Amino acid sequence: MISMLVRESLGARDLSQMLGLPEKEVYAHLEHIAKTARHQDLRLVIDPEPVCLACGYVFKNRKRLTPPGRCPVCRATHISEPLYCLKPLA
Repeated sequence: MISMLVRESLGARDLSQMLGLPEKEVYAHLEHIAKTARHQDLRLVIDPEPVCLACGYVFKNRKRLTPPGRCPVCRATHISEPLYCLKPLA
């Protein structure tokens, strides 16, 4: 999974399909990768950040890797899927 995330940005659904894992399991792996990537001088980045498709609210600096359930502004549940990638530490 690490080598895939170094090459390109992928969503949890994409990783789930490529690896044959349930999507919930992918989030657990991403948590672990976020911690261990530091030892390889990498950091897990959420890019682009999730956006509410109804009102345009951007979920900036979100610490959780799972996608938000609903928008805090308009309460809509149509939110773009976050993409994950590994980038070198700056």
